[in-house]
Amino acid sequence: MGRFDGSAAWITGGGSGLGRAMAVEIARQGADVAVSGRRVERLEETVALIEAQGRRGLAVPCDVSHEEDLDAAVDAVVQRFGRLDVAVANAGIGVTGRVERLTADDWRRLLDVNVVGVALTAARAIPHLRETRGRLALVGSVSAWGLLPGYAPYQASKAAVYVLGRTLALELARDGISVTTVQPGFVASEIRRLDTDGRVDPEKADPVPPALLWSAEDAARVVVRAIHRRRLVFTFTGHGRALHFLGRHLPGTSHRLAGLLSGR
Repeated sequence: MGRFDGSAAWITGGGSGLGRAMAVEIARQGADVAVSGRRVERLEETVALIEAQGRRGLAVPCDVSHEEDLDAAVDAVVQRFGRLDVAVANAGIGVTGRVERLTADDWRRLLDVNVVGVALTAARAIPHLRETRGRLALVGSVSAWGLLPGYAPYQASKAAVYVLGRTLALELARDGISVTTVQPGFVASEIRRLDTDGRVDPEKADPVPPALLWSAEDAARVVVRAIHRRRLVFTFTGHGRALHFLGRHLPGTSHRLAGLLSGR
């Protein structure tokens, strides 16, 4: 028997990377899975992988920065599956550049997706999760703790996700809804190859050394297990846990290390 037999899950940002891998893994564990995102063809590819696991899949196009999209998405998921047991707010974009060179539009575009979109995804899922005493997961990043110059908007957004997840866990405890804040280290993904408009740049190389990258499939296995176990905060890879520890408990050491890594 799978951990999620008979369950229904909804994952935003499910068209690629960790979102797609989580969708396939939770389907392998017995759940029907709906995936949301802005690229319909990618969502349909994910649905095919879900159905290959013998479960029902559903592609629900959705821009998480638009409230009406989220309203329609959660309604479609519950109408199709009849319930919602697991919601994963995973959608995110990246904006890079030094703070003095970023525009207000750069900040708003990223925060609308990475913070407001995560909060609104959770808000729309909560009434349905309350009925099933379900599980909510927010995907943050160890970037909230392991800081580097040139990534302030992304890092700030992931720090906000951490605070949001901890607060939601307090607010929803009496309802029997668990909230897991996921803080991955480096996972193979398109996120580091996005331009400031959220589009994949085919010419842009992933700056993370391949030896430090976890595959999306390996990451999905441990994340889905953590969600099932109702973990409060789940930080992974080894280097991810080290960056979290240094940033939280030894900020001076973390600062000096970041300077060395960035050539300052």
